[in-house]
Amino acid sequence: MGDDFPVGEAQGSLKAPIAEGAELPTNGKVYEFLRSMINRLVDEWMPGVCQTLIEEREYIELCYRAREAFWADKVWLEIEPPITICGDIHGQYEDLLAMLSMFSFPPHFPLDKDSKVLSPPQRYLFLGDYVDRGPFSIETMSLLFALRLLYPDKIYLLRGNHECRAVNTQYGFYFECNKRFSINLYEAFQYTFNCMPICARVGKRILCMHGGISADLLNVEDLEVIPRPFEVADQGVPSDLCWSDPTELIKGYEFSPRGAGCLFGREALDDFLARHELEMIVRAHQVVMDGYEFFGDRKLVTIFSAPSYCGHFDNFGAVMHVNEKLECTINSFCENKVMTNREAAAKADKVKRSEEE
Repeated sequence: MGDDFPVGEAQGSLKAPIAEGAELPTNGKVYEFLRSMINRLVDEWMPGVCQTLIEEREYIELCYRAREAFWADKVWLEIEPPITICGDIHGQYEDLLAMLSMFSFPPHFPLDKDSKVLSPPQRYLFLGDYVDRGPFSIETMSLLFALRLLYPDKIYLLRGNHECRAVNTQYGFYFECNKRFSINLYEAFQYTFNCMPICARVGKRILCMHGGISADLLNVEDLEVIPRPFEVADQGVPSDLCWSDPTELIKGYEFSPRGAGCLFGREALDDFLARHELEMIVRAHQVVMDGYEFFGDRKLVTIFSAPSYCGHFDNFGAVMHVNEKLECTINSFCENKVMTNREAAAKADKVKRSEEE
């Protein structure tokens, strides 16, 4: 096993020296196991060899260790900034690798090119929906599990609505696990999903979840009464946090046409923020063409991190950086073909309008 650990550079390399001062575990079988998993998933992984790099028993071992770590956490997390917040990934593993390379693998210290000084180590909060739709959900979830275990103070993972058996049996993950390995791997993932946290508060002022707010959540500390492991039901606070959506069509709350969670309007959002002494909601759950979209006078933002979603959308991906002062910056990214398609569409629209005139 090599001594190098893959931590990314902004220039695009997946390898870089470990930054001085980075807090790393240094020995032990678990550490070596996690390093080996990540090295193979990053440095050696390619679609053509994905089936031979890691054995099913290793993936299952990783799931059980992640389950223990999540169980030791709270159902809701208290996180101090700085943090980079990421939205849906949906099995788009190559895009996940590209994103981590772009914004730095933890615990790499991104280099400020202007000042030539090292900025704080990169830390990530993912908002869920790692599986389904895309072709490599196993690798996507496994890399994030391994990073979460190796760097528990730098990687935080929330549960999305697709980290639920009722959903991921239908949208690809069950089929992927069963075809590539066996039902045993699928079940190991489900055991882990049922212990994951469902929301996080950043700097005590920004509440993050996969779906949206809940009229029934009176205090985030109340989430601690939720017994684990648990499945996400169609109704209730966990369902709202994983499934709900904002809409301009109503003021308060209504049942969601999704069949789980709710819809909520601007007044509901304002009341929720005031009740919980919050400044902003950050959520994922919906495809937005620029990778991000604001709602309610910029008091809520949707972040979606899977560019060219499913190969059917010309959407950007995006992440949101929150610094120590709770100042937020959003970076969008995309494949070249997205820009090409958008430019072609804009040109066609311009020609159409000129003809109509």
